[in-house]
Amino acid sequence: MSLSTAAFSADIDISTDSNDVAIKGYDPVAYFTDSKAVKGDQAFSAAHKNAIYHFSTAGNRDAFKADPEKYAPQYGGYCAFGVAMGKKFETDPNAWKVVNNKLYLNLDKSVQKRWLEDIPDYINTANTNWSTIKTVEADKL
Repeated sequence: MSLSTAAFSADIDISTDSNDVAIKGYDPVAYFTDSKAVKGDQAFSAAHKNAIYHFSTAGNRDAFKADPEKYAPQYGGYCAFGVAMGKKFETDPNAWKVVNNKLYLNLDKSVQKRWLEDIPDYINTANTNWSTIKTVEADKL
């Protein structure tokens, strides 16, 4: 039974809840189209890397399905600052920023404030770290 359950779990490099829902059910496309965090509706869902994403509209769902890499958060939705520190932390969907057409999430607003102090450096460091930690379970870091 556990083998079949594992086959349906979100990929290790994606941050999800216990039901494999990413970004706590927030719509990843809305960050780009509405410039704000918008709670998704499970009626408009799509899977990517075995994680379930919810969307506020069918149009947003369809845009995501057409190009998930464009809209999915960087570092699998883990905290961008945390990844720069070599860790995988959960995120607050309201602590976000789109930089160079990529979505970055942070643990919370206080962590985001620190990340905003030097975004380019933190992104460069996180990009380097991500290749090493993306396949490591969060509690092993």
